[in-house]
Amino acid sequence: MKAFRSPAALLALSTLAILLLYFSLIAGQVATLFRGDGVSQALGVLLVVFPLVGVVFAFRGWRLGNTTQQMAATLEREGRLPIHDGETGPDGRLTDEAVAAVFEVVQRGVEERPDDWRAWFHVAYAYAAIGDRKMARKALGHAAGLFRREPVPD
Repeated sequence: MKAFRSPAALLALSTLAILLLYFSLIAGQVATLFRGDGVSQALGVLLVVFPLVGVVFAFRGWRLGNTTQQMAATLEREGRLPIHDGETGPDGRLTDEAVAAVFEVVQRGVEERPDDWRAWFHVAYAYAAIGDRKMARKALGHAAGLFRREPVPD
């Protein structure tokens, strides 16, 4: 139950509650729309489909966040959390030289162990450090997939 104390979990639960309320309130309206002509039937389908698409994306985001927390906790126990101590510019981001050094290290780690989620987690952290959120999320998603396939230790 400790997971339900975090702000992210509370936000996810409140979003789920709002979505359930939406479905309960709209159910009668959708049934009425399905009895109408083609346009109203299409609207009825959209009233159901769009929120379901939102649920799928919310679930995927929650699952990635949950897996990321598990990976970070594992790395913390192992003493292998990524730390980028390179030189930073006035904006707080790593300088070009520091970025090159960080990426050289994480690239070498992925080349040596392409199926190791830890290496991909470090790649994601490196992308996040330079502000490339899209690539960070992609690398983190790959790391999470590898992490989920790893056997659970006894």
